[in-house]
Amino acid sequence: MTNQGKAYAYGLMTVLLWSTVASAFKLSLAHMDHLQLLFYSCIFSTLTLFGVLAAQGGIGRLMAFSRREWAISAAFGLLNPFLYYVILFKAYDLLPAQEAQPLNYTWAVTLALLSIPLLGQRLSIKDLAAILVSYSGVVVISTRGKLTDMTFSDPLGVALALGSTIVWALYWIYNTRDGRDPVAGLTANFLFGTVYVTAATLALSSPVVGDVRGILGAAYVGVFEMGITFVLWLRALKLTSSAAKVGNLIFISPFLSLVLIHLLVGEEIRSSTIVGLVFIMAGIALQQYRPRRTQAA
Repeated sequence: MTNQGKAYAYGLMTVLLWSTVASAFKLSLAHMDHLQLLFYSCIFSTLTLFGVLAAQGGIGRLMAFSRREWAISAAFGLLNPFLYYVILFKAYDLLPAQEAQPLNYTWAVTLALLSIPLLGQRLSIKDLAAILVSYSGVVVISTRGKLTDMTFSDPLGVALALGSTIVWALYWIYNTRDGRDPVAGLTANFLFGTVYVTAATLALSSPVVGDVRGILGAAYVGVFEMGITFVLWLRALKLTSSAAKVGNLIFISPFLSLVLIHLLVGEEIRSSTIVGLVFIMAGIALQQYRPRRTQAA
């Protein structure tokens, strides 16, 4: 198999795993609250990342971090996994999975908006059109297609789902300036995130979960949503001849996720969800589109 073929294989594995996590979130939240889910997910993800780092012979890179680099991880860990997943899991707790999942995909649009003040980038007409198209989809999903009423299905849940995209975008904007080994850096971030969520769980919830199905769901989320997928995606990007070739695979994930939400969670997928998701993904595609001459340059 060529390197590009391997890149597609790693990319598809990542996309397939990403497609399952919305269902895993919702099924797990039936047996635990959002803080408990994050608490156990962080434990499993941190152990997974330590295992990956050890297999790569990278524990030495982690131990060689300076005080400043550990301080960076303390700040990053506050954003992701702590704040991001606390907000996202609460959104999934309040909303049907078919609504929370597409709304979360608007993080790419949020990233473009935040890049204006934080990175000094300029908003082009194409970017503005992409934002309007994507957020039209948000309105369709949030109102469940009842555009004349403009009554949101769950205002707090919608606000949290969209708010999670701000945290995620901030994390990746600041992460672009981090020159450390990505797996070692992420492991350190999750180590601090686990400390934060442990404190929050002890203060506001309880680590005791009465149903083992909740623990198993959290293990799945921790290993695959927060751990293995990151490593697989990095591998795909390293092997591909063009990041765009692999990046286009992400457009499969939200639609496959809706199928799994219907089959595994039992939600009847509304036509407004599909229409709204098409708008969101069309906006993201428009934002990422580059003319061939620009790509060649």
